[in-house]
Amino acid sequence: MAASRQPQAAELLAEARRAFREEFGAEPELAVSAPGRVNLIGEHTDYNQGLVLPMALELVTVLVGSPRADGLVSLLTTSEDADEPRRLQFPLPTAQRSLEPGTPRWANYVKGVIQHYPDSGSIAARAQVCQRAEHSFAGVPCGIMDQLIVLLGQKGHALLIDCRSLETSLVPLSEPKLAVLITNSNVRHSLGSSEYPLRRRECEAVARALGKESLREVQLEELEAGRDLVSKEGFRRARHVVGEIRRTAQAAAALSRGDYRAFGRLMVESHHSLRDDYEVSCPELDQLVEAALSAPGVYGSRMTGGGFGGCTVTLLEASSTSQAMQHIQEQYSGTATFYLSQAADGAKVLHW
Repeated sequence: MAASRQPQAAELLAEARRAFREEFGAEPELAVSAPGRVNLIGEHTDYNQGLVLPMALELVTVLVGSPRADGLVSLLTTSEDADEPRRLQFPLPTAQRSLEPGTPRWANYVKGVIQHYPDSGSIAARAQVCQRAEHSFAGVPCGIMDQLIVLLGQKGHALLIDCRSLETSLVPLSEPKLAVLITNSNVRHSLGSSEYPLRRRECEAVARALGKESLREVQLEELEAGRDLVSKEGFRRARHVVGEIRRTAQAAAALSRGDYRAFGRLMVESHHSLRDDYEVSCPELDQLVEAALSAPGVYGSRMTGGGFGGCTVTLLEASSTSQAMQHIQEQYSGTATFYLSQAADGAKVLHW
């Protein structure tokens, strides 16, 4: 069984240039790409100032453009999944007039970055601007992980991110006998939109009850000692976060020394914690993880992302990918889509 084929950056660039010429009558002057990402371990820890271990993917978004002299921004998307309209024009923000989120929803991400983007600053500062744009324009109270891995990803490496200090360190992930398999459950439960911000509030409430700025400052022993100060649900949420931060540090160390079995065990522990304590998994994700763990050549598997649907990530032997995908699809009650990716570079300028 083969993984789903996704268009390469060169194909997307050609499509973007063609659409730009048709719309604006000239060649674009600039082209850039930004990767997708998958979080190998460290789930729901970023907004708790914890540790995360994502890698950039070979699946990319390409943007082309040219400067204008009239103070207007013209946007066009070729994404089939974008809401209408696919074309939008608006003036640049000024000291007297700010941009506001609205419809189409896809354009809010661009508007937010334009509104908040600095003229200069470190990569970390620019990542924070993109995070702020997602908070205020897309309405998603996300952490900083996505923005940092998109900017700092490096081929052949995962990136250990400390979401409190914003310090990062590259972790080698270039073993040719190793594969990372992303399995899309192709389900999305509506519960996710309301439960994600609720989980964040629950974590913040536990930190306040324990007299801490965030759960990053809490040890498991402290959490146990303060159990009577928090709700039963809050205790379980915090237990996941505190344990996940510890697991992520251990996983980065295991990956650095090439101990893929230890890494896989930590992935499974992470999934069980997300399922039982954080309660963000769902039957479909659990099915996919269990199917992966019973497939040949698999080191570990877990849900990845916000939860309530979406994807799983599996670490396995490269020679076993076809057999594993076939096995997972046979065991899954739905229809899964598979993606294989090496750890890729972050955002970059493209040339033609």
